[in-house]
Amino acid sequence: MLPKRRRARVGTPGPDSSAARFPGVAIYLAEPHMGRSRRAFLTRLALSKGFRVLDAYSSEVTHVVMEQTSAEEAVCWQESRVAPPESGCARPALLDISWFTESMAAGQPVPVEGRHRLQVAVPRKGLPSLVWMPPYACQRPTPLTHHNTSLSEALEMLAEAAGFDGSEGRVLAFSRAASMLKAFPGPVTALRQLQGLPHFGEHSCRVVQELLDRGECVEVERVRLSARYRSMKLFTGIFGVGVRTADRWYREGLRTLDDVREQVQRLTQQQKAGLRHHADLSTPVQRPDAEALQQVVEAAVEQALPGATVTLAGGFRRGKLQGHDVDFLITHPEEGQEVGLLSRVMHSLKEQGLVLYHQHWLPQGQEPTRPARRSRTTDTLESILSGSFAASAGRRGGCG
Repeated sequence: MLPKRRRARVGTPGPDSSAARFPGVAIYLAEPHMGRSRRAFLTRLALSKGFRVLDAYSSEVTHVVMEQTSAEEAVCWQESRVAPPESGCARPALLDISWFTESMAAGQPVPVEGRHRLQVAVPRKGLPSLVWMPPYACQRPTPLTHHNTSLSEALEMLAEAAGFDGSEGRVLAFSRAASMLKAFPGPVTALRQLQGLPHFGEHSCRVVQELLDRGECVEVERVRLSARYRSMKLFTGIFGVGVRTADRWYREGLRTLDDVREQVQRLTQQQKAGLRHHADLSTPVQRPDAEALQQVVEAAVEQALPGATVTLAGGFRRGKLQGHDVDFLITHPEEGQEVGLLSRVMHSLKEQGLVLYHQHWLPQGQEPTRPARRSRTTDTLESILSGSFAASAGRRGGCG
């Protein structure tokens, strides 16, 4: 009996440098805006013409090909790769899909021209930054009230819209630029003031220049007036709703909260609570409310574990007068005494009728049956996310 033939794999074939007609060229097709099926098709096309295509990004790559990608996004993508170039090796060229299509048509790698490159303009030598600023946000002092609110808010809106589209590179680029503006020591009145600052790309510079020249930016206004942006912002403002859920609702034709209420049977318990109390949860928590809530929590903590300390954390600890939620850090001088404390505190608050909804996370390793979820930076700490009544005003607010 003859052995059965194995079915050919549908995936992309692995690279074989010995069979490649152009061994000096190693292409990597970046997937973010390309999609897996198109990437697989382009890979097969290139292999059929003798090009070498790598499945994974590495120091061997000489040409990175991207589709529908901005220069800033391409650079951010490259910076986020875990495989930096080896010593003495140049970074691969970041290229638009046009180089790839022209090379396929020619049957060989065409020379890389400026129009093919996805490259942020590098500031000319001899024009150093007028202001030195550290490259990392944690190194920069950022006042609560800064000098460039209109500029930073415009870039943050573009970052938010990019997040709704799943474009992580643009989110990072715009967010970094907005962060630089918030920390800038004075008002920006000319683009040259931003010369040489880290993380301020060509796209962000164009937005700032347009705002300085005209007082508004066409791209920002287009986003602001976009029906999709408004609906996505509304939906993601509902407690328990993320970008994917909001996008699915929008594609299904939902546009308003009333549209969502008509689909209430499809909502999770968390989303139902978020929708029910949306108006209250969307109203910023004022500092007096936060301080009043702290007193309520302190009383419950003192009853459950005498000697424990409740510290107001988050934005209010940094001096903000209002915020979207209230964060508390509960500690005890004797290690181990805090185990199980949150459950007792929440039981006390629920008995007082102060808790509308809560979600409880145990420290990593103490809850073996917990389903895998997204990584959290507080995995070693017991934590609770809850919605509660603000004691001073009788309205609802979120606390964690």
